[in-house]
Amino acid sequence: MRCRKLGWFGDGSINPPPRTVAPFCYNRVCYNRLIWVIHMSDIATRRFATRRNRGNLKIMLGALVAAGLLAAYLGRSWLGFSAAAVLAPPPPPAVTVSTALPARTADWANFTGQFTPVNNVQILAQVSGYLTEIHFTDGQIVHKGDLLFVIDPRPYEIQLAQAQAAVLSAQAQLAFASKETHRMSELQNSGAVTVEQLDQRVQDQAAAQGALDTAKASVQSAQLNLQFCHITAPFTGRISTHRMSIGGLVAGGPTAATPTLLTTIVSLDPVYLDFQMSEDDYLAYEHYVHNAPPGAQVNNIVQAELSDENFYPRKGTLTFVDNAIDQSSGTIHVRATFANPDLFITPGDFAQLRLPIAAARNVLLVPDTALQADQSNQTLMTVAPDGTVEAKIVTTGALVNGLREIDSGIGPNDKVVINGLMRAWPGTKVTPQPGTITAPSNAD
Repeated sequence: MRCRKLGWFGDGSINPPPRTVAPFCYNRVCYNRLIWVIHMSDIATRRFATRRNRGNLKIMLGALVAAGLLAAYLGRSWLGFSAAAVLAPPPPPAVTVSTALPARTADWANFTGQFTPVNNVQILAQVSGYLTEIHFTDGQIVHKGDLLFVIDPRPYEIQLAQAQAAVLSAQAQLAFASKETHRMSELQNSGAVTVEQLDQRVQDQAAAQGALDTAKASVQSAQLNLQFCHITAPFTGRISTHRMSIGGLVAGGPTAATPTLLTTIVSLDPVYLDFQMSEDDYLAYEHYVHNAPPGAQVNNIVQAELSDENFYPRKGTLTFVDNAIDQSSGTIHVRATFANPDLFITPGDFAQLRLPIAAARNVLLVPDTALQADQSNQTLMTVAPDGTVEAKIVTTGALVNGLREIDSGIGPNDKVVINGLMRAWPGTKVTPQPGTITAPSNAD
C-alpha cells in the first residue's frame, strides 16, 4: 500500500515528471526513452507487486532499466551527436563592412526651376488673303526655312506685275524728260529759249526720276507681299497646332487691326532653366565667386533632375543673373542653359536643381542606410580589428548622389558596417566580410 500511495516518484502520481529537464538537448530522445521505460516499470510494479513475487519484479525492473540504458546509448549512437559538438559556441554573426568612400564635393544650394525655350515665336499673317496650303503636321519638329503655310498669292502677283509696269512707264518718262532737258540746254546757249524754260525741263526730269524711284519701291513692296504669302519656319523647333484651316480668310499687313495667329514655334536645343534665388543663397554664391583664389576657375555648373530622375544627371551652365533683387519677393531671377540634343526636355517642365555655393573639399561618403539615428545623434557601426562592434557618433552633411557626406566622427580606415546592422550590437563580436561602397555614376 505504501508503494501505491507514494508511487514510483514519491508524489502519489504514476505520471512521469515533466520532460523539460533533459540532461542535454542532444540526448532528449534517449532521455524520453528511459523515462518511458521507468514509467512502464512503475505501472507494472503497482499492478503486480505482492510479497510473493516482489523479488521477481525487481529482477524484471532491473532488466528493463538496463534495456532502457542500452536503448538510450544506441539512440545517441544512431543520432550521431557528440557533447563536444553541441556545447561548442556558435561563430559570431557575419556582417559586411567597408571603408568610407573618399570623394571631392562642394556645398550646394537646392532650388526648383522651370525649363523655358530660348526662342518662342507666334507665327502671324503679314498679308491678308485665303489660306490655301498647310505643309506640316501638328506637333512635329520643323527646321529653319521649312514651308509652313501658303496664302493665296494671286492678288499679290497681280500687284507685282502692276508695279513692274509702272517702273517701265516711269523709265520712259524719265528718258523723255532727260532728252528735253538736253535740247533746252543747247537752245538756251544760243539764246533761243529763256532760262525759265530750261528750269522747267530740269524740274520735269527730276519729277520723272522720282516717279521711277516710287515705281521701283512699289515693285519691292509687291515682291515682299508675295513673299509673305509663303510662310516659313524662322528657326528649328517644335511647332504647335495650326490655328486656321485651309480656306480660312486671314488678316495681316499694315491695314489689319489684329493680325491672324496661325501657330507657334518653340526651340528645343538648347533650353533655359529659370529659377528664383533667395537673397541669402545669392549672397552665399556671391561670396563663393568673389573669394575664389586668383586664377582659380569658379564652378558655375548647375545640376538638374526631372521629376522622374535621381542624382541630378543633367548638367548646365549658369548664364544669367538679373541686375536687381525683386523687392516684393526678396528673390533674384537666375537662368542656366542646358543642352538638349535628344529633345527630351520640353519647355514648361519643372526640375529640381542645385548650384555650388562653396569651393569643393574632400569628404567621406557612406550609404544613407548605414546610419542609425536617435533623438539627438546619428551613429555608424564600425568593426575593430578584433571583431568587436563599436558605435561612433558622426556629423553628417548633404546627400550626394545617394551617399551621405560624413563631416566628422570616422576616419578613412574605419570599417563601417554597410550590411547586417541587425546583427551588429555595440560590444558584441561579429565576423566582418569585405564589401564595397559603389561610387556614384556622376560624383563630383
